[in-house]
Amino acid sequence: MRILFVAAEAAPLAKVGGMGDVVGALPKILRQMGHDVRIFMPYYGFLPDKLKIPKEPIWWGNAMFQKFAVYETVFPGANVPLYLFGHPSFSPRRIYSGEDEYWRFTLFANGAAEFAWNYWKPDIIHCHDWHTGMIPVWMHETPDIKTVFTIHNLAYQGPWRWYLEKITWCPWYMQGHNTMAAAVQFADQVNTVSPTYAEQIKTPAQGEGLEGLMSYISGKLRGILNGIDTDSYNPATDRYIVQNYTADTLEDRIANKIALQEEVGLEVNANAFLIGMVTRLVEQKGIDLLIQILDRFMAYSDAQFVVLGLGDQYYENQMWQLATRYRGRMSAYILQSDALSRRIYAGADVFLMPSRFEPCGISQMMAMRYGCVPIVRRTGGLVDTVSHHDPMNNTGTGYCFDRYEPLDLFTSMVRASEGFRYKDKWQQLQKRCMACDFSWVKSAREYVKMYCDALGISVEQAEAQLQSSEPPQESSESEQKPELANA
Repeated sequence: MRILFVAAEAAPLAKVGGMGDVVGALPKILRQMGHDVRIFMPYYGFLPDKLKIPKEPIWWGNAMFQKFAVYETVFPGANVPLYLFGHPSFSPRRIYSGEDEYWRFTLFANGAAEFAWNYWKPDIIHCHDWHTGMIPVWMHETPDIKTVFTIHNLAYQGPWRWYLEKITWCPWYMQGHNTMAAAVQFADQVNTVSPTYAEQIKTPAQGEGLEGLMSYISGKLRGILNGIDTDSYNPATDRYIVQNYTADTLEDRIANKIALQEEVGLEVNANAFLIGMVTRLVEQKGIDLLIQILDRFMAYSDAQFVVLGLGDQYYENQMWQLATRYRGRMSAYILQSDALSRRIYAGADVFLMPSRFEPCGISQMMAMRYGCVPIVRRTGGLVDTVSHHDPMNNTGTGYCFDRYEPLDLFTSMVRASEGFRYKDKWQQLQKRCMACDFSWVKSAREYVKMYCDALGISVEQAEAQLQSSEPPQESSESEQKPELANA
């Protein structure tokens, strides 16, 4: 199958949320399976810092009365061809925000559609979130190109229809009051990034105003759990941590804890209960719960706390103020850093994720991969990835709570801090976390089945086509070393 991924993010080149991890990892696995997979994403102003891009584009196009260029290179660490949508609106060194966000991503989606119609024609266009939501609408009358739409976060639904009609082509048959609503109606297949979230978005509590529509399209809606790049996120080989280790050498992990305490300015104490949090500082992630109970928890215990992330200014300020009150016990890093996040996974004892809702969540899986025990609220993908620890029967992989209440979070944190005192049981819990298989292989098979359903063929037919066809060719850029682009 010829599959074109169209997305605003692709880790490690451009990442804000879980979408970047999916688009950065899934195409590599699908290509290893024999499918001709390629990625189409914006040419952000910071990309020349991260990879080599040719000076000359491979194609010029027009959309929304704008001229744009498409550059071809190779995705780092893989032989996946990468197409970059070049336009001045994406030249700033940012991914999101700005008054023109709706306009520029609608232009990006339009450019991707023109690219698929006129340059490289795929069998499937795999669209991700509202940024690409108009593509299924435009492809509705192109029968030989099918569309798959992945909902990473239903809370972000894109521009309203009245605005779309002002800036771009809205076909006569288009339905839906915003980009997300239109996308799920016209895509051939729709999925969320966890089975539980696929059911939750059909309810008023999690449907974000679209619960009726999600129930209506339930025949083509499914949940496929995200995976993580287990080669990159591997404590045995990770070059960003001080001491590599495995489940059989957990005693070596303590060196990472001490190094983390030194790095972030916490008191060096191997026996301290160290809580880590890597997150967007927004209401969805349960920051409001944490603010209500953290003072009391710190007074109750001798725990340490480190938080890493960006988000709403109010929550950023609250984290700064708390860190100021607990010098030597709490540290707040208001920034994004993949390297520091890995050191938090490898050095913290527990990983805090008390989300109000969570389509899937990647961080808890990365933390478990490094033996960092999660404390989570049972919602969305957190239900599908973390089971409650039962010390009597030696089962479970973390500490879970159900109600979105400060007391419930506080109780789970106290239970975890008490469990940490029993080192043998705690080490068994860490090993169960590390034994979980969160690789992309199983999820990739589910995506292949969804592609086949969109094309109206069986998996067996798709496999037969793969065996009879030539393997996907590597991009010519994999054999060249182009200079950095000037743009």
